[in-house]
Amino acid sequence: MKNLLKITTLLLLSLAVLLPGCSDYLDINDDPNNPTDAPLSGLMTNTTFETSQGVYALGNTTSFFVQYLASPNPGSSTDIQEPVRYDNTWFIYYDMMTDLAVLQQKAEEQGATQYLGAAKIMMALNLATVVDAWGNVPYSEAFFVETLTPSYDDDQQLYTEVMTLLTEGIADIQQPGSSSELGDDDFIYGGDITKWVRLGHMLKARYLNHLSKQSSYDPNAVLAEIDQAMTSNADDAQVEYFEEQINPWADVAIDNSNLLLGGWLSEQIVKHVDGTTYGVFDPRIEAFTDTTDFGTYVGTRNGAGRGAAPEQGARCVLTTNTFYGQRTAPVLIATYAEQKFIEAEAAFRAGLIGRAYQAYLDGIEAHMDKMGIEESDKINYMTDPAVAVGESGLTLDLIFKEKYTAMYLHPEAWVDARRYDYQYEGMEVPENLNPNLNGQFIRRLAYPNSETQRNSENVPDVTLLDRIFWDQQ
Repeated sequence: MKNLLKITTLLLLSLAVLLPGCSDYLDINDDPNNPTDAPLSGLMTNTTFETSQGVYALGNTTSFFVQYLASPNPGSSTDIQEPVRYDNTWFIYYDMMTDLAVLQQKAEEQGATQYLGAAKIMMALNLATVVDAWGNVPYSEAFFVETLTPSYDDDQQLYTEVMTLLTEGIADIQQPGSSSELGDDDFIYGGDITKWVRLGHMLKARYLNHLSKQSSYDPNAVLAEIDQAMTSNADDAQVEYFEEQINPWADVAIDNSNLLLGGWLSEQIVKHVDGTTYGVFDPRIEAFTDTTDFGTYVGTRNGAGRGAAPEQGARCVLTTNTFYGQRTAPVLIATYAEQKFIEAEAAFRAGLIGRAYQAYLDGIEAHMDKMGIEESDKINYMTDPAVAVGESGLTLDLIFKEKYTAMYLHPEAWVDARRYDYQYEGMEVPENLNPNLNGQFIRRLAYPNSETQRNSENVPDVTLLDRIFWDQQ
């Protein structure tokens, strides 16, 4: 379990700032400066907040793989898909999942079924995210210091565990008579049980839909979960940030403005939305980036760096006055817009084309509303013949194209890219690509040094081209 001093410090320094009116968080021990045990509220606060931090940490890597971002420097390791170890990202997830394991244990002991349900739903979310990035990972022996060299569980079996956790979490959180009720210590939903239940069903739909390449894929099972899931943008799972604890993407934007370069947009996403690739200008580009100093939208070729435009301001970057880079912007964990594109894909694969087309349109509208796009701009885009293709014109390519836009900077986009075999219009492997990839796109992350050095006997022997189970035909 995480050092309790770390939890207390987070509560007292960071999270107390986020919730200035909630002084009961400090009233958790006889001596608040020397706590002997982590309370449910402290664990809940920490894990909901850290879940958003995990989404950012992984998204800050995968956004290069799916070409939302590109490095301004040629041959940057992540940009050219080298076997970087990402120990810190691994640590964030395992630190968080250890806290979630403790939260589950304590909630069960205390009969706090609301906390138990939320903990299981979060564990499922974070475990699936780790599996989607690395494949086989430690789980059954990973917590409570059972061993310093835990075994690695099979990725497909872990997906079964994910679905079990979600099913149990949905049931637990709705049980009457919880000894403690969620409240402001829940940074995602503020204790709204109905929204947690909808999130649980949405996540079940997400992970069932990941199986689209498998013979076991059942689009109707996906749709059955959708029917019990989110009903509007108001159900989005997100963590909102404050001036004192700013959005981590804003940190990237601020660093870039101070010449600590990062957050440069790939030419792939710029051309995807500026009208170059599809012949229709998508107003959401204004939520992604500003124009260059020359009033144009110009991205950076992945792997090539700045090229002929080395000066600051000549390429599009994340800025703090756009939706994702605002200091107080939320980190989006799971959204209604994403759910609508899951529905569109599953309905299309099930032959329910009318439902698929409506969900496709609803997904675009939900994301535009989330971004705060002007109504007239939204209507112009959604009625353009390149978008409003009618039921007969709908294709999986269009669904993936629009979902790619809506999942900007989110690690889930890398799952979609692999399921779609990176076949987005105009997407090419980076220049200076890692030669060991043989001209192919990356399929998984390399295991961290902390594991290969300490637990080498259990770490799977894989390459960056070995596919996660759901990515195999």
